[in-house]
Amino acid sequence: MNTAPLLQIDNLVVEIQSMPALRGFSIDVARGAMVSLVGRNGAGKTTLMRSIMGHLQPAQGAIRFDGADLAATPRHARASLGIGYMPEDRGLVPQLTVEENILLPLWVAKHLDRRARLDFVYQVIGELAEIRHRKALLLSGGQQKLVALGRALGIGTRCLLLDEPFEGIAPVLSERLSEVLASLKGKDLTLLMSQSDMNHSRGLIDVEFTIERGANVAS
Repeated sequence: MNTAPLLQIDNLVVEIQSMPALRGFSIDVARGAMVSLVGRNGAGKTTLMRSIMGHLQPAQGAIRFDGADLAATPRHARASLGIGYMPEDRGLVPQLTVEENILLPLWVAKHLDRRARLDFVYQVIGELAEIRHRKALLLSGGQQKLVALGRALGIGTRCLLLDEPFEGIAPVLSERLSEVLASLKGKDLTLLMSQSDMNHSRGLIDVEFTIERGANVAS
């Protein structure tokens, strides 16, 4: 049994337009754990997520996934490692249908059965099956969040990165999102979720880390 962390962030330094966004941030995410990264807006949560996915290039430090340094893995290849990413702004393609948006990252993962992954997403988030043929631009903000989560679930066979999933959605959809995430516990899926507070997920989370001005805060 492999007890090493699935995701390791070691002393990460990231600058955006010459300004420090992450200042030696470190975190270990255990396999199968649900981990929350809590911090104010601008604390560095999104910077960390984007760095893991290869959208930002660290100035120092290392990002390891399953023991391998991701520095040598190009951005387009990271999803096929089994990492699903739900950005804060959802990042859907408005003119594509719900199903087409879910399938987008699966086109780079030739080893996955796309039909089986779609069926899994619809099993976990049943309401997406009902609106699979609707274009993303016709959905409410809350529905778009569920589609973005479904897209991350489709490709994220090993790890989910959820950036502020509860931000800006109605309470009823927050509850639904919590239900979906709770249903994933025990499925050998590792989850790292950023939040500005723990109000929506305290019962779900195994470990909580706090980030402030791009650096670790002792718990």
